[in-house]
Parts: sequence; structure tokens; C-alpha cells
Amino acid sequence: MIRSTFCHLQGVGGGAEQRLWDAGLLTWEDALHAVRQGKLPVRKPSPEQLRALLEDSAQHLALRDAAWFGARMPANQQWRLLPEFMDSVACVDIETTGLSWPHAHITTIALYDGTSVRTYVHGENLEAFAEDIARYDLLITFNGKCFDVPFIERSFGITLRCGHVDLRYVFKALGYSGGLKRVEKVLGIDRGELDGVDGFLAVLLWRHYRRTGDRRALETLLAYNVEDVLNLLPLAVWACNRHMESTPLSDRYRLQEPPQTENPFAASSEILYTVTQGA
Repeated sequence: MIRSTFCHLQGVGGGAEQRLWDAGLLTWEDALHAVRQGKLPVRKPSPEQLRALLEDSAQHLALRDAAWFGARMPANQQWRLLPEFMDSVACVDIETTGLSWPHAHITTIALYDGTSVRTYVHGENLEAFAEDIARYDLLITFNGKCFDVPFIERSFGITLRCGHVDLRYVFKALGYSGGLKRVEKVLGIDRGELDGVDGFLAVLLWRHYRRTGDRRALETLLAYNVEDVLNLLPLAVWACNRHMESTPLSDRYRLQEPPQTENPFAASSEILYTVTQGA
């Protein structure tokens, strides 16, 4: 899809991109051929400017620089990164003791790359996350631009260099507002034992674990954290395919539904009851 995208180019808005597509220029190579033939259907950018912009884009794509493309696209269009970088995605979600850093800290992080799940726990292995996330080209979150990423960068003292698809904006462009749990419900995703568990209860689970040392509370927290990231990838694929339906490119770049991965952690109904009653 990136090779068919023009909206990241300076001077090319959605209307100009649509005119290029309508003229049958569905790839960068098609556009470069039109430049050589003097048959470009848009006035701006100029043929010389478009050639330079596309050559620059090709260089960054060869470097697999998803962040470069993401920085030049509106947040609600960054789903276009998925077909090109699906082999190097990290679905990430964090749990914290509160909403604002440094008054709160990260308790757990879950990372799912479409194959395996990794978890990171405060006081155990949290520091390993910074090295692990650097291996991926593309980050997938829900509301991560406002919460997860700033919290991670401040907590670890790092800058995430990967591209970032925040599904909050991608789904909003499709008419779906609200948080991750609301979108899941609208699309019929069932969380089973974890239905109704939210970020506030996640804070209480962490407090219970720290106060009592009961590993079942930590396991339940990790089950909730992991459930978030396991759902991000199928949601991303669904949204990407829906967006592509409004383009002439759906058949070319349509993504296959990802295989289901089992949550390696199980929630304790007893712990959930105890924590809920104590809230």
C-alpha cells in the first residue's frame, strides 16, 4: 500500500491522490512513467518535484523506515503502513499505577508480534522492553499516541524510532469512537472472564499483588494486559481492509486475517471478586 500512497508527499493532499488513482496511476512507478510521458493529471507538485519526492520515498522504503512515512501522514491514514510492515509489527499496551508520569509508573507491558507474546513486569524484567521494542519497524496501539508512547519514552528515557499506527484514529475515521473495549464490543469481540475489567481495576490488581504477594493477582493483571494486545492485530487488519475498500487498491493489498493466539495467562475469578469487593 505504501507504494500506492501519495498523500505523504509534500503538496499532495487527498484530492490530488484520488486524481492520480482515477487516472490509473496506482503506484509510484505509474506516476514516474506519467512524469516521463508528460501526462501527469495534477498541476502540483510539478513533475520535477514529484519525481524527487518519489525517489526520496523509495530510498526510505528501501531502508524500511516506517517512521519516516508515518510522520508525513495524518494519523487516520497510517493504516497504510500495515501491508508493508506486517512482518515486523509490535502490538503494545501498558498498565500503570495512574495517568500521569512521574507521579505514576508502569506496572506491566504486553507485547505481541503476531507470533509470540512477551510481558514485562515492574521490579522483575521491565527494563528489557526498551531493547526488545527496538527490533520492530511498526508499533500498533490504541490511544498510544496520547498515553502509552509518551509514558514509555519518559519512563525509559528513550525515543521510539519505529512507525506507529494508533488504532484510535484509524477507527474514528471509520465512524467508531470510544476506547478499545467499546470498539471490541461493537465488533462482537468477547473477553470472557475479563469482560468488565478496565484500567482502574488493573490498578487495584497491582496494588493487591504488591500488598499480598499473591501471584494470582499478577497473573490476572497480565491476562488483562495481554488480552488487549492480542486483540489489536485482528482489529488493525479489519480496519485496514475496511479503509482499502474505499480505494481502487483493495484487491492488491488486502490483508489476511491473522491466526488466533491463545492468551498464556488466565484470570482468577476469585481474585477479581476479592479486588472488586474491596474497591
